[in-house]
Amino acid sequence: MTSLRKQAATILSKVVKDGQSLTAALDSELESVSDAKDRAFIQALCYGVVRYFHRLDFILQQLLAKPLRNKDTDIKMLLLIGLYQLQYMRVKTHAAVSETVSAAKKKSWAKSLINAVLRQYMREQEALEKQADNNTIAASSHPEWLINKITIDWAEQAEGLLIENNKQPPMAIRVNLRQSNQQEYLELLAKQGIPANMVPFCSSAIILQQPVAVEKLPGFSEGMVSVQDTAAQLAAELLDVQAGQSVLDLCAAPGGKTAAILERQVEPIEMVAVDIDEGRLRRVKENLQRLQLNAKVITGDAAKPAEWVQDQMFDRILVDVPCSALGVIRRHPDIKILRRESDIAELQAVQQKILQAAWELLLPGGILLYATCSVLKQENEQQIEAFLAKQSHAEEIEIVAEWGIKRAFGRQVLTGQQNMDGFYYAKLVKR
Repeated sequence: MTSLRKQAATILSKVVKDGQSLTAALDSELESVSDAKDRAFIQALCYGVVRYFHRLDFILQQLLAKPLRNKDTDIKMLLLIGLYQLQYMRVKTHAAVSETVSAAKKKSWAKSLINAVLRQYMREQEALEKQADNNTIAASSHPEWLINKITIDWAEQAEGLLIENNKQPPMAIRVNLRQSNQQEYLELLAKQGIPANMVPFCSSAIILQQPVAVEKLPGFSEGMVSVQDTAAQLAAELLDVQAGQSVLDLCAAPGGKTAAILERQVEPIEMVAVDIDEGRLRRVKENLQRLQLNAKVITGDAAKPAEWVQDQMFDRILVDVPCSALGVIRRHPDIKILRRESDIAELQAVQQKILQAAWELLLPGGILLYATCSVLKQENEQQIEAFLAKQSHAEEIEIVAEWGIKRAFGRQVLTGQQNMDGFYYAKLVKR
């Protein structure tokens, strides 16, 4: 029988060595794990090690006489799993050590190494943790390039932002306003013994005090509610769709914002959702089906609308551009391992192309909402500033709100502010 720690090490190797996303690596490996407690344990190990990867890796380097070879990534992952259990989990010390050692199976040299390293850590834990606290990368558990970028953009908030990135995010849900409202749904949750709070500045959002499995949410299978961070829910309100209008959602997968827009409509609208990834578009269709909503779903490149749209213009366009996703690190901590500084300039170029292409599909008097789940000014306010400088018919509509930070262009939510993910919105009208 494969040990749970061995399975966790396999998943982590796929992320660290092969560059796979943690979500994809977990999905493929957990298919063979039927016990819910075992799945939860593997997940906790993997998310924990990834979240504190830079800190754990720093401590491990202090404990190793020489670095491990690339082909021994699985052993390195077991060592990090051992360190994570000893520092952050309520696993009994002897179990953390012995079970991690035995996960090395037939590699006797690895078993000896893991045993020696973990026992040395236990003896020197206080001094090693202090050392980590005095190292910038280890203390924040972020790569150096990312610490620098966040510090340049948000000098005053940088320390808090890095701390927030390492926290577990809250579970936010979106009430389907066609079927219910915040107050009614809060009452349903209370009857089920699920404590929650409404979000005053977003009429569809509720935050649960503790995460629960979606099947425990009242009316989930009937489409009464969906899981979606509050910051992402704001898009539907900001787009301000009116009855009978045509709406385009670009880069729409997995479809949360498409659905949120439709849930707010009493009268029919024409809704078109476009994404380049056919596999992820299946999720859009599944979500719409569960929520009993209708939209035209198209596979297409947002930067090349001529390939998928024939002479159609739109009253409202949501441009949720591909971005660094640095605002959702607490949900996807593997971003800190997988993202590279060089990605930012490449993403900027794609964002500009998509924004320009979308603008040409907007009717005069129409509104375009630019959105990212990033906290970098390069992808956000600087993009809008550059776009407005080139477009004589584009004008910004100021977003006046009780959330986020007003910027020279658009409005920024920093990760953790008002319990939200990091997000950016700018609203433009075509004159």
